[in-house]
Amino acid sequence: MVGGSDLRLTLRRQSPKKTGWVDWVVSEHEVRWPPSEAALIAVDVWDSHWSRGAAERVNALAPRIDATIRAARERGVLIVHAPSDVVAYYGGHPARARALDVPQLEPPELAPHDDPPLPIDDSDGGSDTGEPTWHHAWTRQHAAVEIRDQDAITADGREIYSLLRARGVGHVLVCGVHTNMCVLNRPFAIKRLVRWGFDVALLRDLTDSMYNPLMRPYVSHAEGTRLVVEYIEKFWCATATSDDLTH
Repeated sequence: MVGGSDLRLTLRRQSPKKTGWVDWVVSEHEVRWPPSEAALIAVDVWDSHWSRGAAERVNALAPRIDATIRAARERGVLIVHAPSDVVAYYGGHPARARALDVPQLEPPELAPHDDPPLPIDDSDGGSDTGEPTWHHAWTRQHAAVEIRDQDAITADGREIYSLLRARGVGHVLVCGVHTNMCVLNRPFAIKRLVRWGFDVALLRDLTDSMYNPLMRPYVSHAEGTRLVVEYIEKFWCATATSDDLTH
């Protein structure tokens, strides 16, 4: 990798096509993003979780997220760590100051956007390991995901919008957990970013879902995550893989 060279991403989308009947067609195209105009947001990669299954999968995912963040950082991409509920843990950290030290802007009115229902039922909380109730189990970001001084730390929508605009960022990569919940719905995550007008892509191999296979559509956890990724490709934004950054 050459520092400062354009990011070359293969973006995947799905769109309806009528060929005698209507079907969803997968398409891929390559884009080049200047690193100085790009950011990578890591959403809610916490140190623990109330669901044992979720915690185990994040433990496996966190080192891969860190490797991707390292590669993106070396290229000049702005790294934003967004661990909701635990930002106060990082009070006084230079990366927290970076998010606060830009002029605070009022985000624009959200653009209209269709928001169809998810293809999975996560109304039970989504744990696949039997825990019946939610509780606040996280205290900080996962220790395997390094935060450096030149990064930013915030889980506030206005702060993230202001930071991205101050840095001239128009392209945003998103990773983290959980795709059907936080990665889509946090006030700084995919739905909000798309409706603010940013060019957004999910790193589909660096995410997980909260889905219990005992709930509709009664498929494996991995298949439930795949269905959510497909939903995002159809209705919200493109996806890419971490290989585009690490190789």
